[in-house]
Amino acid sequence: MLLVDSAEAILRGGAYRPLAERALADEPLRREEALAVLRSSDTGLRSLLWAAFAVRSRHWGRRVKLCVLQNARSGLCPEDCGYCSQSAVSNATIQRYRLVPVSELVAGACRAAAGGASRYCMVVSARGPSAADIAHFAAAARAIRAELPDLELCVSLGIMDEGQAETLARAGIDFVNHNLNTSRRFYPSICSTHTYDDRVATVKHTVRAGLAPCSGVIVGMGETAEDLVEAAMELRRLAVVSLPVNFLHPIDGTPLGDRVPPTSGECLRALALFRLTNPRADLRAAGGRERCLGAAQGLALFAANSLFVGGYLTTPGQQRDEAVAMIETLGFEVEGGATSIPASGDGQGRANVMRASRLSS
Repeated sequence: MLLVDSAEAILRGGAYRPLAERALADEPLRREEALAVLRSSDTGLRSLLWAAFAVRSRHWGRRVKLCVLQNARSGLCPEDCGYCSQSAVSNATIQRYRLVPVSELVAGACRAAAGGASRYCMVVSARGPSAADIAHFAAAARAIRAELPDLELCVSLGIMDEGQAETLARAGIDFVNHNLNTSRRFYPSICSTHTYDDRVATVKHTVRAGLAPCSGVIVGMGETAEDLVEAAMELRRLAVVSLPVNFLHPIDGTPLGDRVPPTSGECLRALALFRLTNPRADLRAAGGRERCLGAAQGLALFAANSLFVGGYLTTPGQQRDEAVAMIETLGFEVEGGATSIPASGDGQGRANVMRASRLSS
């Protein structure tokens, strides 16, 4: 597919051209405009994707970042998140294991970098990290940073305070992921063991510690269009640097296991919404894209600039070679696995450089 530049994409945006122009000017969409994106028809999807691409192209060109997840502790979680196969209320058939050793985390990082990944994210199932967990991932970060100074490092450890985040920043972590998942209104429908405010607080603690915040959503859990719009606007208010958009992959044995997953059109409209409301974000087509988008996965790149490869925490995903072939067939290019950000010796410095580079783009 022959891609065009940002200016031409705006023209192809048709009725959505004004939304693209507002996003390019860093002006927030009005609520009714955002709702119109989600409620648009499939016949207008091409114009909507061109509008999203105009914004994506301005800030990210045709580059696509590859990201790799490492499930560092599987199952055994005390929380009751309805979508999660690792939760206390899940009867899903999954592997369950304790924290993997630092050597295995380092080996995973080396494999990710060798495969061209720009970012490596270490994830645990937990309400939040213990002091021992923080020490473990700090040690892993230092060891990885010694071998791979340019690989972006992320952790997703649950609810954290500012002091824990500062320890990770000093060790060389760049990002902390903690998804809002949905709106404040809908959140009690998917989890009762912690609150939406707990999640917002963790994102704020991340920022105060000098780390780059990574936070996003899951589309298709039973939320309304209004809920998705509110989540998009809250993530804009929090100024998240990295924004994963997941699509519900219903897993047998979980409370949401019987839900019908979102359609490819619903997924693409959601991605367009998050690009237009968060124009500078590193927008990541994340979990569930393979199942929910199917043959339309490539169209996600008109809005998103990052993909996860190699699988997710307890579900399989597109492998690296297949993803690269898709990216290149559509006229996009894989961003180099070694970033241009110099190693500073601490996560805070690297995160600050990344934020500055985004603002100057």
